[in-house]
Amino acid sequence: MHHSAIQKLACVLIIGLFPAPGSSAEALPSADSPAAAAARNTGPDSQQMEQKLQKLSWPQFRFVVESVPKLKADVEAYGPIGWEYVRAHYATHGWKKNIDKLDDAQKQSLADLLETANSMTGR
Repeated sequence: MHHSAIQKLACVLIIGLFPAPGSSAEALPSADSPAAAAARNTGPDSQQMEQKLQKLSWPQFRFVVESVPKLKADVEAYGPIGWEYVRAHYATHGWKKNIDKLDDAQKQSLADLLETANSMTGR
């Protein structure tokens, strides 16, 4: 994560710890409210990341997947045959479910890697 992104995240977390004067806990959205769900889903879009991942060349794809521990573990769970299958099908395989399982930091890392890979190829 970049330094400025860490600063922004820290500010948001600190501000969230202290309610505004005169506000009450009831004014905050519950964990099940639509506002809370929207707040959780403000990270990188899984569908877009899946599409970017599928458009990479094989060497780029493998580098990106190996750089995100959870994605790498998902492939390696099948042993060497997992990488063989992925090489043959990575451009059409549905990666969204795997991406959805990543935590916010891993999703951001994946988004950054995809952005870098796409800027290197001009896509």
